[in-house]
Amino acid sequence: MTTALIIGDLQQGITSNYPFARQVVPPVTDVLSRARAAGVLVVFVHFAFRANGTDVPPDSALLRSFYEAGDAFHEGSPGTEVDLPVADGDVVVLKRRASAFAGTDLDLVLRAAGVNSLVIAGVATSAMVAATCYDAADRGYQVTVLRDGCADGDQAMHDFFMDAVFPSRGFEVVDSTDWNGLDA
Repeated sequence: MTTALIIGDLQQGITSNYPFARQVVPPVTDVLSRARAAGVLVVFVHFAFRANGTDVPPDSALLRSFYEAGDAFHEGSPGTEVDLPVADGDVVVLKRRASAFAGTDLDLVLRAAGVNSLVIAGVATSAMVAATCYDAADRGYQVTVLRDGCADGDQAMHDFFMDAVFPSRGFEVVDSTDWNGLDA
């Protein structure tokens, strides 16, 4: 089984503006070194809209609010840069929706690498993490979620997904210290 570590939305504009996002940086940083040592493909996914907003649906209040929040979510701005160390062998994917798969080449990259198992970390649990997990399962990937490698602005929502939703969908939920990368 070949594994990839998917880290979503840990980018400067999010980690600097949302305290819940900052709390996952230390455990995810620790997981990065173990993943790379085990030969796990590391994929960073970051979120941005085109600066002119042509990819923002006019009827989506949520997506429009991100776009209108300033250049923190505009492609090419410092706020969209990954806020963790990216190594030469890592993959960086730009997304414009919640799921790391929606409108990106992530599935193509994973299949080319022979990946069939994903370990997912990032923010927010009820958005990027959940959407990516569902899309991954629909594509036939085994899914593991790092409980302390994810966070949400609403702790009760995070716990609900980790304790009820994800296990009920067949996703394994583990703490980052319990994942050693050797399952790759």
